[in-house]
Amino acid sequence: YLEVAQFIYLILNNKKIRLVIDNVTSTAVLILGRFKQGCKTTLDAIRNDLRARGYCPILFDFEKPHSRDFTETVCTLAHLAKFVIADFTDARIVLEEVPHIVRTVAVPVKPILLDSPEAEPVTLQNLRRNHLTVLPTYFYQNLDGLLACMEEEIIRPAEALAKELQMRV
Repeated sequence: YLEVAQFIYLILNNKKIRLVIDNVTSTAVLILGRFKQGCKTTLDAIRNDLRARGYCPILFDFEKPHSRDFTETVCTLAHLAKFVIADFTDARIVLEEVPHIVRTVAVPVKPILLDSPEAEPVTLQNLRRNHLTVLPTYFYQNLDGLLACMEEEIIRPAEALAKELQMRV
């Protein structure tokens, strides 16, 4: 109940709520992917790398709230994020979440995929064609290569698009 009281206090004293929202949305990064063995290691490494760079990574590996379904919860988190990194390596769940995010939230989505361009899901290609918030997919060969290219291939393009989207508001 303490968290609810703190949140209500911020809303009532809304001079500070804008600052809180600005702070969250300028540093939060939502990370999506599969949590099975192997994939979770990659997502945790991305989270740790982002944290070391001063971001507030959100990895939805916790129990969903009782008042919302899974997709609603992910979209709520996407609304708070500066950008989204979506690992399509084992894409079953991510293929449900990302289209909903792209259609409802103006936030950059940076797809990543372990493998080759031939493995990119058609759904992702269609989303990119119809929504400017979906960045080109970064194809990585291994975790070390992914982490070595985080700044150039993932963070810089997502930050640039976030800035562009912010200027349109």
